[in-house]
Formats: sequence, C-alpha cells, structure tokens
Amino acid sequence: MENFIEQIEKNKIAIIRKWISFPTVIELIKNYELDENLFIRRYSFAVVEHFISVIKKDEKTEKNSAVIDFLKYLKKQNFKINELFLIFSAFRDSLIDFLFKIKMETIELIEKINFNFERIFSVLLDIYSKSISQIESALNKSIDIVDKYVIMSRTDTNGIILSVSNAFCKVSGYESFELIGKPFDFLKHSDMKDEFFATIKEIIESGEMWQGEIKNQKKNGEFYWLKTTIHPNFDNNGNITSYDAINEDITSQKELKNQQNLLVEQSKSAAMGEMISMIAHQWRQPLQAVSILIQKLPLLKEIQGEISDEMLNDVVSQVSMQLDYMSKTIDDFRDYFKPNKKKEEVYIENVINKSMDFLTYLFKINSVEIRYKNESTSKIELFLNEMVQVFINLAKNSCDAMIEREIKDRFINIYSYEKNKKLYIEFEDNAGGISKNFLNKIFEPYFSTKSNKNGTGLGLYMIKTIIEQYSFGKIDVYNTEVGTKFIIELPLK
Repeated sequence: MENFIEQIEKNKIAIIRKWISFPTVIELIKNYELDENLFIRRYSFAVVEHFISVIKKDEKTEKNSAVIDFLKYLKKQNFKINELFLIFSAFRDSLIDFLFKIKMETIELIEKINFNFERIFSVLLDIYSKSISQIESALNKSIDIVDKYVIMSRTDTNGIILSVSNAFCKVSGYESFELIGKPFDFLKHSDMKDEFFATIKEIIESGEMWQGEIKNQKKNGEFYWLKTTIHPNFDNNGNITSYDAINEDITSQKELKNQQNLLVEQSKSAAMGEMISMIAHQWRQPLQAVSILIQKLPLLKEIQGEISDEMLNDVVSQVSMQLDYMSKTIDDFRDYFKPNKKKEEVYIENVINKSMDFLTYLFKINSVEIRYKNESTSKIELFLNEMVQVFINLAKNSCDAMIEREIKDRFINIYSYEKNKKLYIEFEDNAGGISKNFLNKIFEPYFSTKSNKNGTGLGLYMIKTIIEQYSFGKIDVYNTEVGTKFIIELPLK
C-alpha cells in the first residue's frame, strides 16, 4: 500500500483527469453548472490529499476543511445524496483504473481502496446530511484544527505572504505579523539557490502544482526542512489569484538520513580496507609463483651455464599468465566495488557465485566449505555491486566467527529460492550462534560482537541499509542448532 500511495502522490493530476472524464461526473458538472475550474483546481486536489492523509494515518477519518468546503459547495447546488455517491464513486474508480495502469492490481490493494473509500465516504455522508449551518460549524472547527496543526501559508501572485497558520509560526519561530507582507524568499536558507526558486515560480505560474523539499531559516538562525506542495488558486475566469503551500516538517528525517549517509560512508571505508586485504590474499599465491619463476633463471644459468630460448620463453609465458591473473583480480574488484548508478536485472545465482569468488582464497586457507543451493529461476532488479558487498560481508563475518571460535568442520550454507513473488536468500554458518543478549542489537551502528576489536560495527548496519533502503527488502537473523542464519527477503517484479 505504501508504494501505491507514493505513486498516487506523484500522479495526482493523471488521477484527477481520469476522475473528471467519467461520463457521470461530466453529466453532473453540466447539469448543475458547476464551476469546473473550481472543481478541478481546488476541490479535486483536496479529495486526493484527504484520501492519502487518512490512509497514511490509518485512522477512521479526519476533518479536512477543503473537503468540508466542497460538501458545503455541493449542498448549495442542491446535490442529491445519490449524486454525491456517484461523484465520489467515480473518484474511487479512477484510483482502481490507475492501479491497473501501473500494473499493481491485486485483490488485496483493490479491497483496501474499497475499504478506505467506504469509511471515508460514510463520514462525509454523515456531514452532508446535516444543514448548511452545521456544515459551516464543522468547517470552522476544522479550520481551527488546521491552523493549529497544519503548516500552511498563502502568498499573492508576487510571492508576498498573505497569511500563515499558527503551526507555520511555530516551526519558523516568527509571529504572524512578522511574516505577513514579507516576500516568501525572506525565509529561504542561504543553501537554497535562486535557480531553484525560479523553477518553482515557472511551474506554479503556469497553473501547475509543485512538490518538493525546501530548506528555510528560522528566526533564531537555525534551519528547518519542509516537504512542500504548492497549489495555485484561481478566480472564476481561470486567472491565478494566489498560491497555497501545504508543508510537512521533515527536519528530523533529514538529520537522520544525513547520519545514515555518514555511517554508510564510514562503512564503505571499512569495506575498502577489507577489499585491500582480499586483494592481498588473492595476489599472494601468484606473487610467490612469479618469485619462484624469476629465481629459476639464475639458478639454471649457474647449473647449465646458459638459458635456452625455449626455457626463457616458458618462464616469460608463465610470468605473463600470473600477471594477467593479478590484473583481472584488480579489474574484478574495481568493477564490483564502485557504486552503482542504476539497477540491473540479474540472476541471484550469478551474484552469489561472483561474491563468493572474491573470498575463494580466504575460504581455502581457513578450510571453509561453501554449500550453495539455488532454486530461483527469475531475474531480479537490484544495485549489483551493493548486493555483492552484502553477500561478501555476511560470508566474511561467518568465516571470522568460525576462526575466532576455532570451529573444526567449518561450513556456510547458502540457499536461494522464491516464494509468494519474493526472493529469499539464506546464509547459515556453524559458528555456534550469537548471544541472545546481542541478537537484537547486531544491526545497530558501531555494535560489534568481535572480541578481537577488529570489527567496526558498521558491516551489518550497512547490510541492513542496503537491503531496506536500496532494495526495498528486509533482513532477519535467527540462531539455529549449529550457528546463525540470516534471511534476506527481496521483492520480485
């Protein structure tokens, strides 16, 4: 449902266009001579926003001043209750039609749309059945609630602030009289470029809605972030009269994201150290071979008095072969450890096999057996290199734990399979498991179970971040009879 709501927020205009194109809606607008501009530009957006808000908060319903104003408008036009149902049913049908267009149509989602439509409409119907004076009373109460809790503002066509809510004053630190009459860019933070606001102006002056994030400066000099939606308001002739901005304070979310980005960068630095260590392991054997081959030449000359062309060519050929292997190793690590710019469609079996190839030498010298079983046959879309780092980290953590605990018969079981349109990857070792006291903490940044203090405490945090934020999946961990099992769940198309 979250993905669907996100799509609705991005495609409001397309949904509204579909809504007003239904024959029943066209007929009602025509029969009652409704102000089409007012209906489309103001009330239709309010209904969409109301639907999104109710679902996000998962409440029975909530008061929305614009929607109540819409009901009041229809009441004055003498709309019948069955016609009210028809106009709102068309909105529901436009959502379901959109669901099919973006290929997200499932019985579960359609049922949720119908369920939320029914609970929202039942409340609106109750309001509509009251007198206009009662509706106005409800509207006034709703306006008080909006003023207190919704961060909103109105500007004229020149960007001069006409009104602000109490919630806006609270987040900005200004009193309303200090803001009204000032140009809106009076609030902008120095980090926000003039070109950014010029783009916003161009969009809203064309009559379109703008959505995005804005960084403003408080009265005390601190900053705050707003997720903003700006709607133009129109008169009866279709001319823009003002702009309304509805905002959500996302400062804490931004700060959390910045902290996460910092931790991920630290994790990448740690991963780079691991990469250098793995390259050193991969190069050790070919370097020894090259050293032996080079020492072979003077030894042969001392014994035989000369070196034949055939022998020289053979040594040069073997040295070249080892150097080619070392060069290929560098290329592989370079390709698989630089960040992805876009997702790729791959078979998970190939990704896991490639990930384990990087650790071949480590497994060999530490006698770790990799047992891999794959039952997945579908391609999955993911950031390839990030996922390679996930699998390398999991396997290396298991390897380190088995070495630290001096496990004799060391193995890692890897199992990939599909179930209910999802891909699952299981990693299980026989290192004895993780203490129950630590099990719910291992994904926290800087938490490490490694007693030798060589752990950064960022590896599993990075894994969780990649799985959840970059791949829209999840990861769980359990103790088994022999060790620890990580289960990764990723969505398939």
